[in-house]
Amino acid sequence: MLKFLKENLNEFKIFALRGNVVDMAVGIIIGAAFGKVIDSAVKDIIMPPLGWMLGRVDFSNLYLTLPGSNGEIVKYPSLEAAHAAGAVTINYGIFINTIISFIIVALTVFFMIKAVNKLRKLKADCQKDENCTTKTCPRCFSVIDVKATKCPYCTADI
Repeated sequence: MLKFLKENLNEFKIFALRGNVVDMAVGIIIGAAFGKVIDSAVKDIIMPPLGWMLGRVDFSNLYLTLPGSNGEIVKYPSLEAAHAAGAVTINYGIFINTIISFIIVALTVFFMIKAVNKLRKLKADCQKDENCTTKTCPRCFSVIDVKATKCPYCTADI
């Protein structure tokens, strides 16, 4: 049992400390922070002028109030007032803000991946050159020394 745990612990250490896993963790952390920046950009920079151009509309305050238990629809001056009164609302303005945030994030990620793919292509072109000192592992795409016969990240034979 102890041997089994030790082998699995060592295997887990190799897995967790591989470049790909650490890179993924860093990417997730940066992605979460990037999401907050995009949310702020949409909410604080993009939507106010857009709302102003559309007749001074505050998108975050666009909502529909559903009828109460008595079947009556009550008008509230703001979304916060409706929530404070316990009204059930459909917050389509916040949904519009979220859709715009998603589109901006998706476009940004698209252009970042496009740039990374361009760099990878340049590196692949470099591998055809005899003066290169690195190459890319065909299995995990990590950059390794040109003389390597085994990838240090995924242990694939090169």
